[in-house]
Amino acid sequence: MTRLLGRLGGWCARHGWIVLVTWVIAAAALMGGSLAFPSPTNSDASIPGTDAQRAHDLMKDGFGSGYAGGGTVQLLLYSADGPLIEDARKQAVERAMDRLRTMPHVTKVETPFRAGGISSNLQIGLITVRMEGNDSDKIAQTTQELSKAAEPAREAGLEVVPADSSTPADKEIKTGPSEIIGIVCALLVLVFAFGTLVAATVPIFAALISVASGLGIIGLLGWVVDMPKQAGIMATMIGLGVGIDYALFLLSRHRRLLAEGVPVVESVRRTVASSGGAVVFAGGTVIIALSALLLAGFPLLATLGWVTGISVVAAVLTSVTLVPALLGLLGHRINSLKVPLLRSAGGTHAAGSGWAGLGAWVARRPWRVLIGSTIVLGALAAPALALQLGPLDEGYGTQGSEPRRAYELMATGFGPGFNGPLIVVAELPAKVADTDDPLVKDLTREVEDVDGVKFVSDPKLNTSGRSVLIQAIPEYAPSDERSAQVVRDVRAISLPGVDVHVGGKVAGLTDAGDRMNERTPLVIGVVVLLSALLLLLAFRAPVVAIKAAVMNLVSLGAAFGALAMVFSIGLGSGLVGMDPPVNSSFVQTIFFSVPIESYVPLMLFAVLFGLSMDYEVFLLTAVRQSYLKHGDNARAVAEGLGSTGRVITSAALIMVAVFVAFIAYPDAMVKTFGVGLAVAIAVDATIIRGFLVPATMVLLGRLNWWCPRWLDRILPNLSVEGHEEDEPAEVERREPVTAGV
Repeated sequence: MTRLLGRLGGWCARHGWIVLVTWVIAAAALMGGSLAFPSPTNSDASIPGTDAQRAHDLMKDGFGSGYAGGGTVQLLLYSADGPLIEDARKQAVERAMDRLRTMPHVTKVETPFRAGGISSNLQIGLITVRMEGNDSDKIAQTTQELSKAAEPAREAGLEVVPADSSTPADKEIKTGPSEIIGIVCALLVLVFAFGTLVAATVPIFAALISVASGLGIIGLLGWVVDMPKQAGIMATMIGLGVGIDYALFLLSRHRRLLAEGVPVVESVRRTVASSGGAVVFAGGTVIIALSALLLAGFPLLATLGWVTGISVVAAVLTSVTLVPALLGLLGHRINSLKVPLLRSAGGTHAAGSGWAGLGAWVARRPWRVLIGSTIVLGALAAPALALQLGPLDEGYGTQGSEPRRAYELMATGFGPGFNGPLIVVAELPAKVADTDDPLVKDLTREVEDVDGVKFVSDPKLNTSGRSVLIQAIPEYAPSDERSAQVVRDVRAISLPGVDVHVGGKVAGLTDAGDRMNERTPLVIGVVVLLSALLLLLAFRAPVVAIKAAVMNLVSLGAAFGALAMVFSIGLGSGLVGMDPPVNSSFVQTIFFSVPIESYVPLMLFAVLFGLSMDYEVFLLTAVRQSYLKHGDNARAVAEGLGSTGRVITSAALIMVAVFVAFIAYPDAMVKTFGVGLAVAIAVDATIIRGFLVPATMVLLGRLNWWCPRWLDRILPNLSVEGHEEDEPAEVERREPVTAGV
């Protein structure tokens, strides 16, 4: 790998214009193609094999409009000045319904002036619009068009708010301000890290090219595979961070070699041969972690995993080709446009004298550092025991937003359970003629008798007479854990020959949570095992591979602890933009707890494990290089930390800036990702890589690089740390000594 990457880096440095123009054209063509021919999105959140999916499939079979895939849109009406049944207001509502009936794909408009359609105080009403033949992936756009059609009601002084009938997968997260903020913060960090504007812009440019290329590929792939709406935001979020980081590591190495007097092309070649290998292996760990989501049994999550992996592949490719080309073209001009009052970090000593001192300090007192770091990390991870998982309903949306307002009106007028109705679909043992059949009546009565069911609609038979549909309204809000128990109790109904299934948003999220709990151990085991195996191939050191996996799990504990503190305990939820309910007390405002979607921890685990392994690979590479030169383990740890500490810290600051910027998004799911990723990266790059890892490596001594002779013989020699031609000859003679004991 060292020779291959070295030749690639040297060729790119010598043919910089060819590589640069090729990448720019490719990125422009891919991005332009995806914008010119936007592919359809499919945010299908189905989970094959679950009871909710079976209910959903049965709903499409002969139950008519609103159940066959067209969907249902609900409009909430609110009259602040009096009852809706007052003549002028009632006439305005009827005019609005007449306009709704003329809208495309509308098959039925149910009046609010019916049983169950108007609140007890007669001030809140519900118009139900059933549709057929419309694009279910554009339900949000369709809802807004129907809301506009209800303008006659607004002209009469009524408030008309569309209810949110989408699932979390339907929500389109638009990119824009957060990415810009993240890039600006990254540029500032790079300017302070390098002290020159030219050097600072190289990682930014390379990352933008890689992100554009990745997004272009993802957009075009949407024509051949189902692509969720969240694909772009996840790819941008991760691709931007790793793209800047990988280019940063290469650039730092190159500038140190230039400061030592190495010619430009030779410096680029050595940089790609050594640090390029670390980039390839670091990217490989991220891709492995994301690909493991294929085992989660959740198609949407699996797609997000491999789609995000595309952005990581693009970042690795630009790092080992485009960055060397830029370095070759710029030559010594890489240090141009120095920023006043900032010291350039191009020299070896400037690159990490403070971190080298910290490494030496840790090496002198490893036990104290180990114990202290463990206590701090344990305290950070302790709140994770209070992590509250559950569905997230619109009651936690932004205060004043339409979904939040509709949720509050629905809960006030009809009860919180109306925001998450259960769709009960039962398969009957034989055809029945009508809903007066005794078996249908028994089923309806059984559903009514379930604890926590507030209201049951009249049963509806499908055209074949073999299935019956009943809508059940629970007493609890969708986010209430008791709603999930109601789902399970309804499914437990036992009648001879009747198979009862429950669908709807609450049932789907309940099944998603159960599936995640079932598959999480498998995903975690595969990620840890494959990542450790990759490190074993890279460094031929079993102890280092196992220790790296354990350290990454420690940083995950801190991330989940932060999530629990902010969202589950609620201390700080207001600071990240989560709005408590109206008329909350002072204590409720400070400790406003928010449930975390069940799939978020698994997605966070995959992303964080891969990103944390990046820093582990770069630190271990530097320590290994130093150890091969002189064989002194404690000195190698100090030198490795000294040569990478500043770079890793800068890379972590960039990642943290990018992830913190995403906390500004109004979507609660994105906020949880932003908080978890930012905290984990910050802890990983400081406490873990700065103190815990060096301390353990000093204590392990030669065991760090021990490898059984039988294993040493069968492992391929990938040499991720690389060897430079000017290294002393005894390096090659040391290798057999460190490979086996």
